[in-house]
Amino acid sequence: MSSHSLALVAPAGDAGSPVHELDPRAKIVGLVAIVLIAVTTPLSAWPVYVACLALLAAVAMVGRVPPAEAWRRLRFLLPVVLLAAVFLPFARPGGVAHAVGPLNVHQAGLETAAAAVAKATIGTLAAVMLAATTGFPQVLRGLEAMRAPRLLVTIAAFMYRYLFVIAEELGRMRAALVSRGYDPRNALHAAALGRVATASFLRTHARGERVYRAMLARGYAGSMPRGRPLALGWADAAFVVLVLAALVPLRVAAGVAG
Repeated sequence: MSSHSLALVAPAGDAGSPVHELDPRAKIVGLVAIVLIAVTTPLSAWPVYVACLALLAAVAMVGRVPPAEAWRRLRFLLPVVLLAAVFLPFARPGGVAHAVGPLNVHQAGLETAAAAVAKATIGTLAAVMLAATTGFPQVLRGLEAMRAPRLLVTIAAFMYRYLFVIAEELGRMRAALVSRGYDPRNALHAAALGRVATASFLRTHARGERVYRAMLARGYAGSMPRGRPLALGWADAAFVVLVLAALVPLRVAAGVAG
C-alpha cells in the first residue's frame, strides 16, 4: 500500500527534461497561475479551458510524462474532486428544467456542473504535472523559499516522511488480524477495528515523541536543514512568462466579452 501511494507522488517521465530541471518556484507559480485563470473563467469562455489543458499537455510532452502515467494518477484523484459536481444539476435552479424521474435537472445546474468539471480537471491535472515533474521535497523547498508559513511546510514534510511508515504499520496490524482468524461477519465484529485504531494512534503518538526527541538531540531548531540554494534562471523566467502570455490575454478578452 505504501509503495503504491508513494508512486502517486513520485516524479515521472524524463528526469533530465527541461521541465524537470526548472526551479520548483517557477513550476509552482506557473501551474498555480493556470489553475487560478481556469477557476476564474466562466463557462461561456470555454476556449480558456482549452488553452489551459493545451499548456498542461505541453508540460507533459516536454517533461516526457507518458499519458498512461498521467491518467493513472488522475483517475485516483479526480473522482473525489468531481463528487460534488454530480448534485449540482439538481440543486441549482434556473433556466430550462428537464424531468429525470421524480427530479428536475435545471439548465443553470448543468452549466455550473460543466464548469466545475472543467475547473476540477484542470486543477487536478496541474497538481499531477507538478508532482510528476518535481519531487515533493523540492516542492517544499520551493514553498519555503517563497516564504510560505514555515509551520505548514514543516508539517507537510513530516507528513510526507512518515505517512508511508504509518501505512506500513497498519498493513502489519491488518496481517496480524488476518493471521489470527479475524473475519468480520456483522457490525458487532468490527469492535476489533476500533482497538486497532486506538493502538495505531498510541503507537503513532509514541513514535512522534521519539522522533522529536531524536531531532532535538541532533540540533533541530525549528527548521529543516537546507541543501544547495535554489537559483532562478532564464529558463525559469521564460516558463512563467510563456504561461502568462498564453493565458492572460485570453482571460482578459473573455472578461471584456462577458
